[in-house]
Amino acid sequence: FNNNFDFKNIKPGHIAEGTDYVISQADFIKNEIIQISGTERTYENTLVRIDDIYSVIESVWSPGYLMGSVHTSEEIRNEGLEASKKIENYITKLSLNEDLYNAVVAYVTTAEAKSLKGFRKKYLDDLLLDYKRIGFTLSKDEREKVKTVLDVLTDLGLEFDKNIRAAQDTLFLDPKDLAGLPDNYKKERLQNNGKYSIDMTYPSYVPFMDQAESDEAREALRFKFNNRARAENIGVLNDILRNRMKLVKLLGYNSYAEYRTEDRMARNPKNVWDFENDLKQQLREKAENDVAEMLTIKSVRLGKNTKTIHPWEAGFYENQVKLKKYNLDREEVRQYFEFNNVTEGLFTIYQQLFNVRFEKVQNPSVWHEDVQMFSIYDKTSGALIGNFYLDMFPRANKYGHAAAFSVIMGKMTENGYQKPATALVCNFPKPTDFQPSLLTHENVETYFHEFGHLVHGVLTTSQLISYAGTSVARDFVEAPSQMLENWVWQKESLSLFAKHYETGEVIPEELLDRMIAAKNINSGTKALQQIFYGIYDFTLNDGFDPDGNKSTTDLIKELKNEITFYPYQEGTHQQASFGHLNGYGAAYYGYKWSEVYAQDMFSVFEANGILNPDIGLKYRRIILEKGGTVDPYELVKEFLGREPNSEAFLRSMGI
Repeated sequence: FNNNFDFKNIKPGHIAEGTDYVISQADFIKNEIIQISGTERTYENTLVRIDDIYSVIESVWSPGYLMGSVHTSEEIRNEGLEASKKIENYITKLSLNEDLYNAVVAYVTTAEAKSLKGFRKKYLDDLLLDYKRIGFTLSKDEREKVKTVLDVLTDLGLEFDKNIRAAQDTLFLDPKDLAGLPDNYKKERLQNNGKYSIDMTYPSYVPFMDQAESDEAREALRFKFNNRARAENIGVLNDILRNRMKLVKLLGYNSYAEYRTEDRMARNPKNVWDFENDLKQQLREKAENDVAEMLTIKSVRLGKNTKTIHPWEAGFYENQVKLKKYNLDREEVRQYFEFNNVTEGLFTIYQQLFNVRFEKVQNPSVWHEDVQMFSIYDKTSGALIGNFYLDMFPRANKYGHAAAFSVIMGKMTENGYQKPATALVCNFPKPTDFQPSLLTHENVETYFHEFGHLVHGVLTTSQLISYAGTSVARDFVEAPSQMLENWVWQKESLSLFAKHYETGEVIPEELLDRMIAAKNINSGTKALQQIFYGIYDFTLNDGFDPDGNKSTTDLIKELKNEITFYPYQEGTHQQASFGHLNGYGAAYYGYKWSEVYAQDMFSVFEANGILNPDIGLKYRRIILEKGGTVDPYELVKEFLGREPNSEAFLRSMGI
């Protein structure tokens, strides 16, 4: 109990064996629950034991899924993903187990069940809603059909993700095509034949789109980037949409969007449509002004009047506005964000705010030599709270984005509290012989954001694994981490870690002023881009027919042209590599939705001091520790001391 995983010595076969073992353990607990007679049912022997099943499974599922995403051995990666598939199918089977359902229903009739309060009552209500949502109010035959569709959806989702991860493509360019890019970028990508290879990873793609002067090269790179997994995933996406429609028809919902919002903060599709359409209107004027600024620069650059910014020009001209208007050079800013300094500053801020202490673990058992491990202690009591891992640099076949992966989730057991652990997986520029790891300001923001998920996971005090850490309503899960992005925009916090990597000079006040002023450059167009993603995803799941006369590509073209100010790039199929269409089906709206709550919560820090440990501790106690034990709206209200609103959000966008 509470031993760390021996990741270093993981061998082929280990994850598969562990998976079989935990499934047999879960079956054992399940049978114990089923055998209790109706009158003897209690919260402890029925509901807590159901939570125990998930705890046992989680002990292999989380680390196995992590290994499937980061391990250097293809065999172990595949085994990790196969194990995830097996476990997800098992969980589907478990959730459809009639005897377990009958056990919960039998418990509902007891006097104890009727008197439950707080998270215990919420857990019972949520279990019953979950059962309703997978068809337990239906006949046996219909339920079998539901089970089949859920299995198919699980497999299709894994296939969709796997195809995106496997999609490797490279654009080979001549030296002239790399004008505008820094020397270190070029050096790392120079081939023996004098050409440059630009791959599709973010550290390669993003700087190129922002800085390369060649419109043709950017257009070609964006074309490749937005056709990743095209051949495989267009069909898979259609299959996913067909099966979602099949599922909700069986369950009696009007659409997958209605089904998905029912157990979230949003509650129903109407609230989401109102939210998206309202923001779309509020942001329009700001976005128009953003585009006008870019067009002015483009017209001067081309020596003729122009009315359009193409999507492959957006990043470049946004960067040009920063350079011209605020003389803000991405490369100049990077000099002040050396990876180790940023890490140290982030640690200082998080430790101060949340009354914790991080301690590096010496010689940890990890899956790659780049990975570091830390323990988190409560500053007051000195007690160990949990652990975390940092896997921060790209390597072949590693998960390509930035995410916090759960390793162990918190839960109260008979042996005491199970200490949580989370792995932060990023793809920041790796230090080279030429220079240390210098992060862009966006990288720093990502780091603070993902670390927000990490502390949400590790600082949990939930008695139940079902509500531990980030196990909250899905349209709230981003809010606590989005709130923590604000510290990379405040002078008081930036002065702690933004130091020049060569001279150690703290970032100059005037550069900071320019950065903060430049923050809302394109805030309108960027937010509209997010609204476009949200509406595209929601439309696919609220009335769209994959077998109708409009394809998923037609829809992307129509909405991109209608909502954003950047016309659709002909021949691209962005949906094929848009992984969130799987995991976040009918839920992408949650990013912006949660941002509104995030900014509202940050307003409390603004009013009382952004490094104020009392407010930080209040945030830890009310928002982070509670996890999903209380409705998120109530938690936010308690933290704010009032009803939430969107004023702080619009203010943060410069509107």
